[in-house]
Amino acid sequence: MAFIECNFFSDVLGLSTSMNVILPQSTTRQIGMQGKVKKEKYPVLYLLHGLSDDHSIWLRRTSIERYASGLGIAVIMPEVHRSFYTNMSEGPDYWTFISEELPALAQSFFPISDKREDNFAAGLSMGGYGAFKLGLLCPDKFAAVASLSGALDVLEFLNSGESTPEKDIEMKRIFGSVEDFKGSENDLYNLAEKLAHASKPAPKFYQLCGTEDFLYKGNQQFKEYMNKMKLPLKYYESTGTHTWGLWDNYIQKVLDWLPL
Repeated sequence: MAFIECNFFSDVLGLSTSMNVILPQSTTRQIGMQGKVKKEKYPVLYLLHGLSDDHSIWLRRTSIERYASGLGIAVIMPEVHRSFYTNMSEGPDYWTFISEELPALAQSFFPISDKREDNFAAGLSMGGYGAFKLGLLCPDKFAAVASLSGALDVLEFLNSGESTPEKDIEMKRIFGSVEDFKGSENDLYNLAEKLAHASKPAPKFYQLCGTEDFLYKGNQQFKEYMNKMKLPLKYYESTGTHTWGLWDNYIQKVLDWLPL
């Protein structure tokens, strides 16, 4: 596959930002890699980072390039800082960036498909939240989304052992007050209920969490709500905590699960 470090200007954010991109390449002599290309535009996976990471982390902590090499899929890994993929209460409009501007720019830069059936999202922790938000709020754009150890229940996340006064202040800058958050487009429970009662088809959802993860309780609660809403969810859990060993293993399973 080809690896591209792409630096570009975002009109939505009003700043220069970055994304890492891997694209299919037809190869016969590259050791340990399978080359698979198509004449038409490639399906694409938007692979999202967590709260303390950046656009380089999936390539640094996993073998995502090798895992994707035989699938004929492009993988785009954008930078969103500590935004929780939202139009921040006190900060830039990262939701508009990730859901509208980034796909449009990527489609203009690279030979990737704009068809719903060819577009997917996945992420870990904060990125799992972002991927499910894309699936729930943009079901017309994404055919499948996956969350690995996602911070899907934000209120439970704030009440978990990871919550500190400093983090509470940061979360308020992102989401506003608890009253602002509840029932908003940042509240995945609200989005799940709306999608369940909408006429548009839902994407496929994949959810994984380690049973010793501090986000496990929130994942359990969100799984139960997705099932209650009768949304198409595949749920998995595994012994483990909030670690890259788990995510490196399960991103391979997510790639196998995608409807390519």
